[in-house]
Amino acid sequence: MDNRPLEERLRDPQTRRDAFAELLKQFSEPLYWQIRRLVNDHDDANDLLQNTFMKAWSAMDDFRGDAKLSTWLHKIALNEALSHLDRRKRHQTSSLDDDEHGGASQLEADEYFDGDEAHELFRRAIESLPTKQQMVFNMKYFDDMKYDQIAEITGTTVGALKATYHFAVKKIEQFLKSR
Repeated sequence: MDNRPLEERLRDPQTRRDAFAELLKQFSEPLYWQIRRLVNDHDDANDLLQNTFMKAWSAMDDFRGDAKLSTWLHKIALNEALSHLDRRKRHQTSSLDDDEHGGASQLEADEYFDGDEAHELFRRAIESLPTKQQMVFNMKYFDDMKYDQIAEITGTTVGALKATYHFAVKKIEQFLKSR
């Protein structure tokens, strides 16, 4: 989607507020799901989405248009989610056994989760991946992003992303076969 007209309206202080409302409508859902797939909790995902848009609003004057607007927003959302995960890891005091299934049980208890057993197993397989593999897998598999766009968001080469995705798929397959 060509967002140049929206970008121009975002740069103009006269039209910025209305353009930002349009930006919220256009990007809230995809950014929510990008965040949610990493953090699993609806409330945390909503908070991080709000932080994403607050950061985007405050940095609007700094957006130069070197990357697409969608790429810029996805990068902010990804950084918010990764920072949240890092903070959670640092402050976590539960045992390793609790940690292994903590996210999955949290997901099962979530009122917004309506997946069946196969979906739950697939989510657990994804959750078992290292954070970077989860992130790349989610963007490629669920968001159907091109490697070029993922590379812009993550600052990683396309070749490295392809390898990361390949290893993630193999680990998910192994996880599912072992169950």
